[in-house]
Formats: sequence, structure tokens, C-alpha cells
Amino acid sequence: MRIRLIVGERVATATLYDNATARDFASLLPLSLTMTDYATIERVSDLPRKLSTQGAPEGMAPEAGELTHYAPWGNLAIFIEGRSWSRSLLPLGKVDGGLSALAQPGPYQLRIERAEP
Repeated sequence: MRIRLIVGERVATATLYDNATARDFASLLPLSLTMTDYATIERVSDLPRKLSTQGAPEGMAPEAGELTHYAPWGNLAIFIEGRSWSRSLLPLGKVDGGLSALAQPGPYQLRIERAEP
């Protein structure tokens, strides 16, 4: 599934992965979130609820542009830079274009919605 991530007038696009966690995330759309900086390499926000972890890996080593769910905290994390493997970090999708819109310092408002087919 393709999604749009909107920050003011700027738009990034992303593709969600085909897994239970990403499908559960898609069921929450559209979402309006306040993104904040975390460890300078990611932007994070609480989600309305924790997402499914059915069939999820134990963790992952995210690359720049990955959308992830940190299961213990129940939040969305968008990586601006890659990092080493992290337990309980689950893959949601990958930014296809416009990562710079999401890389700005937080806090900022982000709207996430399904893209037209």
C-alpha cells in the first residue's frame, strides 16, 4: 500500500510492507501525529494503540527512510539515518521520496493518509 506523509505543504511518499504490523498500521489511517526528535536520527510519535506483532521479527537494523513500530512503547519511528539492530523494532514500510520533509527538526505536525491508487 502506498501512503502520503504530509508536513505543511511538503509531501513524502512511502510504501507499506506486506506484514501484519503494517496492515494494522494501515487500519489506523488517516492519522495526525506530532513528531518529535529521538536520538537525532529518528522522528517518533505515539500511536493511538499498540500494533499487532503477529509473525513479526525479533527486531531489525533500520535504514534511512524506514517506517517502524517500536513495540514496547507503541510508537511510530521514522528513521532519518540508519542504525544498528534493535530488539522489538518492527518494519512498517519505506519512504520512496521526500525524506527531507520528514527530516526537519521536531516537533512538527504530520498527517499520514492512503495515497490514491
